[in-house]
Amino acid sequence: MDYRDYYKILGIDKKATQDEIKKVYRTLAVKYHPDKNPNNKEAEEKFKLVSEANGVLSNPEKRKKYDELGENWQQHQQTANQRSGNQQYYGNEGFDGASDFSDLFEQFFSGKTTRGARNNQHRRGGDYETEMEITLEEAYQGTSRIIQVDNEKLRITTKPGSYTNQQLRIKRKGAKGSSEANRGDLFVRIRVRQHNQFIRKENDLYCTQTIDLYTATLGGELIVNALFGQVKIKIVEGTQNGKTIRLKGKGMPIYEKSDVLGDLYIQLQVQIPEKLTDKQRELFEELKSLV
Repeated sequence: MDYRDYYKILGIDKKATQDEIKKVYRTLAVKYHPDKNPNNKEAEEKFKLVSEANGVLSNPEKRKKYDELGENWQQHQQTANQRSGNQQYYGNEGFDGASDFSDLFEQFFSGKTTRGARNNQHRRGGDYETEMEITLEEAYQGTSRIIQVDNEKLRITTKPGSYTNQQLRIKRKGAKGSSEANRGDLFVRIRVRQHNQFIRKENDLYCTQTIDLYTATLGGELIVNALFGQVKIKIVEGTQNGKTIRLKGKGMPIYEKSDVLGDLYIQLQVQIPEKLTDKQRELFEELKSLV
């Protein structure tokens, strides 16, 4: 087997750091991955080469031997394999240090490394990973989506209180293995879309509400929106600008404890009138004289 210059294959300097190797490998793996280049033999071959190069250079011990042995690396590697019994690997398992492909693809399915699939008679299929975006309202009450995996339609359901980066695991809906029992799993990562009114911090919600000067001064009641509907709050006399009102149990449901909710915090912003009528100005002047 011809000597392969792994540094040249990845397009990096021999003094490249592990972080640089990882970054370059991920970029090339995404570029040449079979999922993005179906029926492209050239891309498939390049994908194998960059994976092989990364498998050596991302492993400090193997990289050291590779740097020391140079052209004798392949002979040393073949001898080591013979001593180990010529074990066979599937997918990306043969390249120690290869990155988990779930980190590489967020917009389409990708195969994860399957460490236990070394016996072809009991080969486990790879895992798939995809992303599911939902609104804050859907995160509050729960929702579902239909996605298609290998020509099979699946309904993915979320419970109240779902949160960004939460990962759902659907067993045996990944890549096919040697049998249905050995099929991989499907991982669905949840992403909650940013809301235009509420900011979520764990299970609490935060928002701002404008009130007029007169209500802030004299007190009164105010109707505000919450995720579950409208709620009436009391404004005490002499409320200052920036005051925060806490509504206990009016925030997000706690995941798998939907009867327990976080709190809703409403920060009040007092709106000062920009234009006054003559009568209003007269009354303000009179009030000012009484202070």
